[in-house]
Amino acid sequence: MSSTDSLDYTIAEIDNFVSKRDWEQFHTVKNLVASISIEAAELSETVQWTNPTKDEVLQDEKLVQSISHELADVMVYCLNLCSKLELDPIQIIDQKLKHNAEKYPVEKSFGNSKKYSEY
Repeated sequence: MSSTDSLDYTIAEIDNFVSKRDWEQFHTVKNLVASISIEAAELSETVQWTNPTKDEVLQDEKLVQSISHELADVMVYCLNLCSKLELDPIQIIDQKLKHNAEKYPVEKSFGNSKKYSEY
């Protein structure tokens, strides 16, 4: 794996991009949280009023590009917030997956879309 493939490298690149533009002053916790929500809404907008299958999306180059761009925006802001709060994204994802495994045991959740509080 090259150094440009690591998450640490990507976070450093995001931090560098922000720093070169003197945007740290705007990247408060509140603003980053809001930006994640805004970009997530823009991601939702890519398929608003449609319900394409995975194959339909993959056959539409323009849609794949739109989804990719908006998804990247969400992830950049998420990684920027992790950097700001000194959170390790891999660690917090791992912790959340373990937490969800406890909330959603296979024997209760297999093939079931109910929220954990419903069973």
